[in-house]
Amino acid sequence: MGVAIRTAGEGDRELIVRLLDEAFQDDPVSGWVFPGAEDRRAKHPGLMAAFTDIVLAAGRIDVMEDGSACALWLSVPADEGHGDRDGDAEDDGPALVREAVDPDNERIEAIGRLTAAIHPTARAHEYLWMIGVAPGRQGEGLGTALIGAVLDRCDREGLPAYLEASSARSRRLYERLGFEPAGPVLDLPDGPAMWPMWREPGPYRPV
Repeated sequence: MGVAIRTAGEGDRELIVRLLDEAFQDDPVSGWVFPGAEDRRAKHPGLMAAFTDIVLAAGRIDVMEDGSACALWLSVPADEGHGDRDGDAEDDGPALVREAVDPDNERIEAIGRLTAAIHPTARAHEYLWMIGVAPGRQGEGLGTALIGAVLDRCDREGLPAYLEASSARSRRLYERLGFEPAGPVLDLPDGPAMWPMWREPGPYRPV
């Protein structure tokens, strides 16, 4: 690729938030959470900031050195999904995000609870929460390079990986990287589909 990948720190927060906001403004799920274009432009950055803060604190964000793409990862232990699997009051995370971003928008909380309910819990794995590529740089293989760096480690360590694809285009990319369907499609209420996908570790092939 010719572009270095590094681990983002607190000083990269604004870069990551801006990159995710631009990358997901036209994403089907973002459009479902914020149906109105004006409302989405105003409040979508706050949701991306909340996600960024969660992963900076509890996971890892990989970023291209030139700021063109980033990937948000969480290491999930066995028997512990992303949030509360039953979506009840025991997990306050989705409600806290909603309160911080837009208390009147129930869909902010709903997306967190719905994805938590389908998240596999039996085995430890790497969870790709989000990957964002600057709109003008899409199609250059940046996302593949970012994901591939972690998948190489998964193969070395024998770890599976999991994600939810939010569009048919991203699903096809993940299929090329070895991800397969991981259960029924999540159909958001009156909204688009999300595809849970799982990748078993393969034989490690050093570059």
